[in-house]
Amino acid sequence: MKNSSPRPHPRKPGSPWTVAAGAALAIVTAGAFSTLAGLLVGPLHEDLGWSRASVGLGSLVNMVVYGATAPFAAALMDRLGMRRVAVGALCLVAAGAGLATTMTAPWQFVLYWGVLVGLGTGATATTFAATVTERWFVARRGLVTGLLTAASVVGQFVFLPVLSWVIDAYAWRAAAAALALAAAGALPVVWAAVRDPRKEPAPREDAARRALRTLARAARTGPFWLLAGTFAVCGASTNGVMWTHFAPAAHDHGMPVTAAASLLSLIGIFNVAGTVASGWLTDRADPRRLLAVYYALRALTLLALPLLLTSAVDAPLVAFTVVFGLLDVATVPPTIALCRAHYGADAPVVFGWVSAAHQVGAGAVAFAGGMTRDAFGSYDPVWVGAGALCAGAALLALTVRMPRARRVTPPAPATPRRSRALPASPPPCR
Repeated sequence: MKNSSPRPHPRKPGSPWTVAAGAALAIVTAGAFSTLAGLLVGPLHEDLGWSRASVGLGSLVNMVVYGATAPFAAALMDRLGMRRVAVGALCLVAAGAGLATTMTAPWQFVLYWGVLVGLGTGATATTFAATVTERWFVARRGLVTGLLTAASVVGQFVFLPVLSWVIDAYAWRAAAAALALAAAGALPVVWAAVRDPRKEPAPREDAARRALRTLARAARTGPFWLLAGTFAVCGASTNGVMWTHFAPAAHDHGMPVTAAASLLSLIGIFNVAGTVASGWLTDRADPRRLLAVYYALRALTLLALPLLLTSAVDAPLVAFTVVFGLLDVATVPPTIALCRAHYGADAPVVFGWVSAAHQVGAGAVAFAGGMTRDAFGSYDPVWVGAGALCAGAALLALTVRMPRARRVTPPAPATPRRSRALPASPPPCR
């Protein structure tokens, strides 16, 4: 007699929210590495006698590698899968932080932190979030994008006071070792949670070739340059000026550096609420108009900042940090939505190149801001210039055209042909 028990169902690859939770853990862990670099400048100068320029070179290499890695990592996820790329990225950041505890020469900081950590954090950047939402979500893509982007902000700013305390209490090597252990501890969880929705044949071309070919195709379209331009302004007005020059600008007005760092942490906290809210709005509103509003409001806040900076943390300055925090990373979900609308399945790779423009804008304005301070003895022209760039980005966002949906015309009902052999239908009975 044959066994009539039902056959077991094939094992499902995982639920969307489980995958999103695993991706969020990887993004939070990698985000914490972005915070530590700024905290290492002083300790490395005092402990090892390195010049600040040498430490800055490692941070610059980290930023460049971070931006250049994103599009290639997105293409590599199509070939190897999200789980392998995410776990590999955590291995890189863990190795970079672990090796950093043994540094004795500046070139080692450039290699360990600039290259290894830059590669790992670039592979788990916003392009990773875009890939997860593209493959696992449909109705709530904007919301999930906001949540995963907020995870990066949590990693950057929530751990800022913790890492600062560790450095003060146990020296900088302990902070680097703690991050290496955190990345190693996240590895098994990410491996178990992150999955691809189904087995798909790997692309025939390698990841590097696909990333470059996608760039070549996207570069022939107007929306790509508009999105890259606006996102470059985003990087210039956040990483470029706020995270690089706010603390020294506040110190120029007599504010203690610790108080300025606390304000930056407050901006990071409100980043979470602003990014999640922006993702929710992106599912319901025109992303072009959202970007225009975000950049216009950011322009107003930056133009007002020179009037608000004082030696004390007062109510107007706190209000500035709240508003700027809500707007800081809010541009990510609408930008990803526009990439998806124009480039479909290539959207994660295209957004990787758009993110590279973000890092180029950040690096250029960070360097220009330092030169402006040396030339004029004040950061006021920097804030005014960044505000003007944001005003221009608001106008550019409105010029991005939405792709026209293809109209499918239903076929006309077929008219049956009368057969010559059949007589015409008889008149109806009365």
